[in-house]
Amino acid sequence: MNAREYARGIVEATTLDGKLAPPPDGLDLEDLEPALRLTSPGRPANLPIVHGREAKVPPITGMRDRSQRARIIHALANHELQAIELFAWAVLAYPDAPIGFRRGLIAILADEQRHFHLYAGRLAALGTQFGDHGVTGHFWNKLDALPDPLAFACVMGLTFENANLDFAGEYARASREIGDVDTAEVLDRVHEDEIAHVHFGWLWMRKLGGDGDPWVQYTAHVQPPLGPHRARGATFDRSARERAGLDAAFIDRLASITPKRPSGDPR
Repeated sequence: MNAREYARGIVEATTLDGKLAPPPDGLDLEDLEPALRLTSPGRPANLPIVHGREAKVPPITGMRDRSQRARIIHALANHELQAIELFAWAVLAYPDAPIGFRRGLIAILADEQRHFHLYAGRLAALGTQFGDHGVTGHFWNKLDALPDPLAFACVMGLTFENANLDFAGEYARASREIGDVDTAEVLDRVHEDEIAHVHFGWLWMRKLGGDGDPWVQYTAHVQPPLGPHRARGATFDRSARERAGLDAAFIDRLASITPKRPSGDPR
C-alpha cells in the first residue's frame, strides 16, 4: 500500500475502526499524484461534527465529578481523532514534502491512534464510550491556515501540540488530586509523546523556514486567531519545551505571552 491510499482511507473512513487502522509495514511514502485537499472527514453516523455550543466541555474543575470527567476525556479523545485525520490529510495535501516530513506525519498519526485507544479505555472505565457526547471539528476548521508543510509544522506542531504540553500536565495533576491515577498515567503518556511531536514541528519549521529568527518564522506562519497565545496553557512547562529542542529565546518569548482560549478570552 502507498501512503496516499492509506491516508485517504483514514480521512474518508466512516467507522472508528477505519480511523484506527494502524499504518502497514513498508508503507510507500512516494507520491507522484497532485495534492488532494479534502475538505471534511468521513464519520460514523453517530459522530457528526457539531457546533461548539452543542459540545461544551466542562472546565478542569469538573474532573472531580465522574460524569464531567467522562465529558472532558471524551473531548480529549476527539482531539486525538481529529489529529489522526489531519495528519493523514497532510499526507494527501503535501505530496511534494520531503520524505522525512511525510514519514514523521505517519509516525505521529500512529501515536495519535494509540492515544485515542488510551482515552477510550478511560471512558469505558467511567461507564461511557466515544460517541456518547457531541464532537466539534475545531482542527478541521483551520484548513485555511495550512497551505503548506511549513504552516502545518507551525500550526499543528508548534501551536496545538505545543499547548498540549501544558494541558496534558494540568489534567494529569487534576486527575491525581482526585485519586484517578489511571487517567493521570494516560495523560503522562500523552504528554511524553507530545514532546516528540513538538520536536517534529520545531525541526521542520527550521528546515523549511531557513536560518532566520525562529520566533519570526513561527509568527509569520500562523494566521490569527492562532498564534503564540494559543501555543501554551495557563501553566507553562518549560522543561518539556527544552526537551523538545526549542531554543531558550523562543521559550522565553512564549512564556511571556498571555494564553488565550479559542474564544479569545484569557485562560
